Amino acid sequence: MAKEELMTIDGQIDEILPDGRFRVRLENDHRIIAYTAGRMRRNRIRSVVGDRVQVEMTPYDLDKGRIIYRERTPGSGFGGPRGARRR
Repeated sequence: MAKEELMTIDGQIDEILPDGRFRVRLENDHRIIAYTAGRMRRNRIRSVVGDRVQVEMTPYDLDKGRIIYRERTPGSGFGGPRGARRR
């Protein structure tokens, strides 16, 4: 059996929940619980309330999803001044 197609839907983060999960309001006003994808976690991409995100969902469970992309917003550039690194 072939792998099922995943749906990709745009949304906005409403609330940050414990254990690396987020409450996301989709563009059709449906609310789901989503977690960050492994690639976002590995690259330390932070998400905050109000960020526009793309969520990947399976057609079998429409209440859960995985955040695969966070859109860049103006003013949310890189961390501190150039050359200052945290280790």
